Amino acid sequence: MTRDTRTRLIQYIFQAKTLNTTATYVFAMATTIQVSQELMSTLKKRKQYDKESYEEIIWNLIEDTMELNKETKQQIEHARTEIASGKFFTHQQVINKVRSRHV
Repeated sequence: MTRDTRTRLIQYIFQAKTLNTTATYVFAMATTIQVSQELMSTLKKRKQYDKESYEEIIWNLIEDTMELNKETKQQIEHARTEIASGKFFTHQQVINKVRSRHV
């Protein structure tokens, strides 16, 4: 989008009766949400890098609360069963095994 086109779009937006409808049309499904200063501050602190968008931050938060799929739940249950039955190696056992192969 050229600078001239962007300027004309911005002028059109400010002349429009409903900013939300126009913004949705102009910016391809982008929208504005209201958040408190406190939440905005918290979101800024969660940025992992300077150019990370707030959408990325929010998706990361949502992703953390999403339901695990059936396969993942089965794998977790299988791992718990193996651990309960003693079918595992401690960290130290793995280190010793790796070291013995390189001696």
